[in-house]
Amino acid sequence: MITRRKTLYPLSSSLRQYLYHFGRQSDIPLVYDDLHRFTDSVPYINPEGEETLWLTVMYPPEIMETLVPQLTGIYAMLKIGGDLSLMEHLTIDRIDFGSFGNSRPFRICIKNLFNGNSDYYYVKTADASRLYGLELEHLLSPNRLNYLVNGNTLIEEHIAGVPGDVFLRDYLGSKELNTVRIAKEFTKFNERCFIRLLGDMRSVNYVVDITPDFEEIQYRVRPIDFDQQCYEGRSKTYLSYHFDSNKAITRLAFRALNRKTITQYVEEERVQMARRAKVERIRISSLLAVMKKDTLSPEAHVQTLRKELGKYYPTADLSHCRTMGELTAHHLEIMLQ
Repeated sequence: MITRRKTLYPLSSSLRQYLYHFGRQSDIPLVYDDLHRFTDSVPYINPEGEETLWLTVMYPPEIMETLVPQLTGIYAMLKIGGDLSLMEHLTIDRIDFGSFGNSRPFRICIKNLFNGNSDYYYVKTADASRLYGLELEHLLSPNRLNYLVNGNTLIEEHIAGVPGDVFLRDYLGSKELNTVRIAKEFTKFNERCFIRLLGDMRSVNYVVDITPDFEEIQYRVRPIDFDQQCYEGRSKTYLSYHFDSNKAITRLAFRALNRKTITQYVEEERVQMARRAKVERIRISSLLAVMKKDTLSPEAHVQTLRKELGKYYPTADLSHCRTMGELTAHHLEIMLQ
């Protein structure tokens, strides 16, 4: 469905001003380009002994001498506002590079020398689509995101959960799986993504957070890739159940839920998103005002999506929407009324 690497769009001065006003802009070191100075790499092997798409990269000693304090300092800024006195027992255990996808991220593994505990964060190139996606997720979803940006360097906190493809492979057939609850959550997740026009939610681009409750297990599906925020022209790319990798969970959802129940869960999600939008109305208005003016997609994609969304709302006039930001704002207005 999506065959080409997405175009990267620079952050406009208005978007940077928004990020500064709401505490996302930071004086973190501009390390993204420096992280590309690795001289060797080996495939990262996960704890199950399987080779992954990530590469563990190595640097000359003189480069690591500079990178280590910078990367631990970034972690301090991300977690506790930059208090380096609390970071002396932390070190960089591993740096992984992902050559796949649009963001070409680096995954930084931070290790606590006192207890061996590890934590992670990601260094990516700052792209306007991704920043708008992160902000809309933070404001409209039940999840809160922690990230910082400076220049072309974007720092994202790790989002914990079972990768979607692993969940579908290893958990979906389990006898312990509560099929109704995972079907309910996937239905709500699909609706959340469509309402705010977050595309490309293939199984590798989300995680499933599994939380034991007092009687049953709760599930929360969370996106981890925000590159395709209002970029594609085809409306189907914003509906996660259309992707082949999600066929198994889609079939399960239609088996576990009848049409009236699906309608109920969809309406529940819309109401909850509308309430969040009301609470954050000033910030969302500021974000959308900037977003409307930015170029976030080729003109052909805007025209196609405007036409396809028009089929969903025959009585709505979308002819005035000339940018993806305007389409997103109008789409949110229609869906959350």
